[in-house]
Amino acid sequence: MKILITGGAGFIGSHLADYLVEKGYDVKVVDNLSFGSLENIKHLIGLKNFEFIKGDLRDSNIALNSVKGVDVVYHLAANPEVRIGEQSPDSLYDLNVYMTYILLEAMRKNGVKKLAFTSSSTVYGDAKVMPTPENYAPLEPISIYGGAKLASEAIISAYSHTFNMVSVSFRLANVIGKRSNHGVIHDFIEKLKKDKDKLEILGDGTQSKSYIHVKDVIEGMFYLFNKTEEKGLTYDAYNVGSEDQISVMDIAKIIVNEMGLNPKIYLTGGVNGGRGWVGDVKYMLLSIEKAKSVGWKPKLNSYEAVKKAVREALGKE
Repeated sequence: MKILITGGAGFIGSHLADYLVEKGYDVKVVDNLSFGSLENIKHLIGLKNFEFIKGDLRDSNIALNSVKGVDVVYHLAANPEVRIGEQSPDSLYDLNVYMTYILLEAMRKNGVKKLAFTSSSTVYGDAKVMPTPENYAPLEPISIYGGAKLASEAIISAYSHTFNMVSVSFRLANVIGKRSNHGVIHDFIEKLKKDKDKLEILGDGTQSKSYIHVKDVIEGMFYLFNKTEEKGLTYDAYNVGSEDQISVMDIAKIIVNEMGLNPKIYLTGGVNGGRGWVGDVKYMLLSIEKAKSVGWKPKLNSYEAVKKAVREALGKE
């Protein structure tokens, strides 16, 4: 089986490439390296079952060439920054929605019928039910990023039903771990490296969300995609997260402890009731009962995942 990973030089994509190559699949990665890095996949280049294409999937010719001869596409290529929506909605549309359409067209023209898509918990917006199940409604994203992910889910579902594809959207909690170059853990560590005596926290510090280690995400996506095929479904969506939450203040405490520091912590107070930024979902906890019902759950809870990710970022693991 030949598998294409879009955005495969990025944080999550490179871990997926590692996982699939190790399992013996023929893996092709396409990435324009705007958010990804060759450093993440350099150990794979030269292996007989790995191929790298540097290219932008918004170019239909590159998309057509990338999907040629593959059996399954894992679509991870995207602008990963939630906060950019306030300043640059056009980038999120271009890289998250339009690119998905170009990829789907390339798949249709090449007869590629299987797609796994990394969506996001942000499609739920400020959910009134927590833990939030996949059938929660109405879906009201409060960030441009969340809206772009939901739009991509919709067009993937439409293509799947219209052109007889099998596809799954994975609504991910906050994914953390080695090779991540954005998010709260990365931001806090970088701030403390610049000034060990103070740490600024965006918002009021009570924001509480579910975190999942990238290793659990990869295993979850692979397992759940195979289960969807077994069930003979055209389209499905799964939450992929942990079963608990951790506050931004507790994350700061873990980082400070692991770095052996004692900084003064400053809270900005935030916007719109203590959020870190416009579009920040203050509280998020996904229900993973659907995934558990078919045999998957993460190995680490949020606290364990954060501690492991912090140690990885500091070179301790």
